[in-house]
Amino acid sequence: MKLLHIATGHPAQEGARQPVPRLADDDRWLGRVMLAPAVIYIALLVGFPFLLSFYYSLTDVTVGSHALNFVGLRNFRRVLESNTFWRSLGNAMVFTLVSQVLVVVLGKMLAMALYSDFRGKWLVRLLILLPWVAPISLGTIGWLWIFDPVYSIINWILRAVGVLGPHGGPVWLGQPDLAMASVIVVDVWRLLPLATVIILAGLSGIPQDIHDAAEMDGAGFWRHLILINIPLVMPIMLVALLFGIVFTFTDMIIIYVLTRGGPYDTTQVLASLAFFTGIQGGDLAEGAAISLFLFPVLVAVVIVLLTIARRTEVT
Repeated sequence: MKLLHIATGHPAQEGARQPVPRLADDDRWLGRVMLAPAVIYIALLVGFPFLLSFYYSLTDVTVGSHALNFVGLRNFRRVLESNTFWRSLGNAMVFTLVSQVLVVVLGKMLAMALYSDFRGKWLVRLLILLPWVAPISLGTIGWLWIFDPVYSIINWILRAVGVLGPHGGPVWLGQPDLAMASVIVVDVWRLLPLATVIILAGLSGIPQDIHDAAEMDGAGFWRHLILINIPLVMPIMLVALLFGIVFTFTDMIIIYVLTRGGPYDTTQVLASLAFFTGIQGGDLAEGAAISLFLFPVLVAVVIVLLTIARRTEVT
């Protein structure tokens, strides 16, 4: 009888219960459950402050105020009419673009150097990673001593080699051009380890067969670099560039510790301007309005870089 049911395709029991699907067997729901903690964390950590900033920007709230009134877009109009805002936006663009170009180029060079085998490679990797591991505030305080106009080790070395006279020297954080160059140097020092690690991971992902084939074809260093190395690692380099732009454009620690936006707002950026206006100046509403201008710029950068990275992928 059992064989007859199997042959005819009918179940042995009409009332047999179907197995209940488990959550672990459903890839769609399992993926949603696994991503839920990260989504909730991002929503609480990023979404709530963003909505609160948007709410504050439409009011006249200040530090210590017990009440707030709705003022519409008045804070945004005041920000757009401020010369300091436009100067800070330009400084943020220069600070971010120059530092990240240097980070990507130097990160590529360091990654290629660390990709080859040599004695003590682990020690070199450790030393390169130290700036990223160390707290940025402490590292920046160390750079503050390095750029000190009286006890600067840079000026001491320049005097020792005869570049500077026995007295005087450049005031690294007191002259506009030198101050911007100084904060760029510190930002490159800070983000170079991250870019190096990301690009090194991309280099490690290139199959060795491709390198062997290029060597058999007689490709030299530059031809191998331009035609094989860079195109295959380009998506990873763009990801490193994306992380660097986001970190630099929204960072104010380096500016706050070294220059506090000076001299004469020549190193003031949007993040530091929002802090000085909203926290130290007490105008939370205008500070929130300034900080919200970071959002559309970063969204545009993310869309552009991810689009370029997707198109440069080698299938």
